[in-house]
Amino acid sequence: MSEKIQIIPAIDLIDGKCVRLSQGDYNQKTVYNENPLEVAKMFENAGINRLHLVDLDGAKAKHIVNYEVLETIATKTNLVIDFGGGLKSDKDLEIAFNSGATMVTGGSIAVKEKDTFLKWLEKYGSEKIILGADAKDGKIAVSGWQESTELPIVDFITDFSKQGISKVISTDISRDGMLSGPAFNLYAEIMKTLPDIEIIASGGIATIDDILKLDEMGVSGVITGKAIYEDKIPLVEISKYIIG
Repeated sequence: MSEKIQIIPAIDLIDGKCVRLSQGDYNQKTVYNENPLEVAKMFENAGINRLHLVDLDGAKAKHIVNYEVLETIATKTNLVIDFGGGLKSDKDLEIAFNSGATMVTGGSIAVKEKDTFLKWLEKYGSEKIILGADAKDGKIAVSGWQESTELPIVDFITDFSKQGISKVISTDISRDGMLSGPAFNLYAEIMKTLPDIEIIASGGIATIDDILKLDEMGVSGVITGKAIYEDKIPLVEISKYIIG
């Protein structure tokens, strides 16, 4: 049996608060907690060691915004943080790493400014640079999911795997925040085509069974937000899974 799937809770930030959007729609916003550090500590106390922190203000502004929240969580917890949202320039990346991110995720930039993204990959290495591959109907979507492309997701990831990418976070937008179950078929297709890629599933996680099924498939990590916040997957269940 290979290593257990890594459960990675998400904290999405707007105005420094912990929120969730449905299907990436800024008009469908729920504020879950005004204090993201409190949430991060709650995760850490449950035995979780990884966090997916998304700067939604940054994604909109096209530059890093919530780096102070990143710094607070990085200095006051031991969580391994991967940070994304609005990372468009070398300066943004420097700020993210200096503020305590262990890894960063680039999605839109990999589509729109591929050379910049590849330069980051070369400079920081594949352990620190994660490819964000967000899909709608199997095609890549960018800019906080506000734009769709005609680029098939598997082709997109294949191209970057040839350039040295080893970690990919893939979100099926239609499922994100909908608690409708993850895109099992999409992940199966990616893993079949690219068995060496470390795939992190995101979007639609509704129950602990969803996580167990992804684990059985060999998916290396799973990001979940709303299911935790709405107690569909209680933290105590996650703790039991991690310890068990």
